[in-house]
Amino acid sequence: MDEKDIRILKAAAVAGTDSAVAIHEHTGIPKSTVHYRLNQLREEGVVTNDLLEMDLSKIGLEIAIISEVYAEFGEGYQDDVGEKLANIEGVNQVYFTMGDTDFVLVAHATSREMVESLVEDYESVEEVTRTSSKFVITTVKNETYPINDFEVETLVAALTDD
Repeated sequence: MDEKDIRILKAAAVAGTDSAVAIHEHTGIPKSTVHYRLNQLREEGVVTNDLLEMDLSKIGLEIAIISEVYAEFGEGYQDDVGEKLANIEGVNQVYFTMGDTDFVLVAHATSREMVESLVEDYESVEEVTRTSSKFVITTVKNETYPINDFEVETLVAALTDD
């Protein structure tokens, strides 16, 4: 992978499409190059399907970090602190939770140094009082489409008026 590949993947993710025209408009990379590079990325297994899902380990974002973040309680803090945490580079998911933990964050990194930087960024948010982060050793399951975790009959019973 090189800089062009990364720019193409980023543009495809932002645009939500593998359209060579849309990616060209975003990056300035010629359409024929975009088309060729996307095909190469598919063949290499970096892009895993037509929905542009990516194998993060093949990009180099192979370290998954799950962090619990504790923050000072205050009116509307879930929105304010949540937004600050969501804006930290590398953070993919932010959940405001019930219980002892205020937020659960999921991030991906390329190195231990990047993990350390992420945690420092979390702790630099003024309202954050404490964090607890874990490295993922092995991903047992990562379902992109949670609907796949249910039988059709279960969904019909739960989601329809029938």
